Amino acid sequence: MRKLHDKCYFCRGNLVKKKITMDYWWKGSLTLVENVPAWVCKQCGEEVFEGPVLEKIDQVVKGKAKARTVTVLVKKFNDLPLPASV
Repeated sequence: MRKLHDKCYFCRGNLVKKKITMDYWWKGSLTLVENVPAWVCKQCGEEVFEGPVLEKIDQVVKGKAKARTVTVLVKKFNDLPLPASV
């Protein structure tokens, strides 16, 4: 019987279980959620989450748990010159 998380849906690479930092956008605000269990493709980096994990992420992000704040640099794509060949 095939395991649910053995191959990447996109590239068919092998998935490994890791703890990651997930970026979560909700109502125009970015929240980083640390130590999230995920299946990550060793070949392309695609991340797959199990249902109960996604439910808990919703609770964490929308809850009142303690959080720390980080500063994030934001740049626009057009701030960087493109090579002439593009």
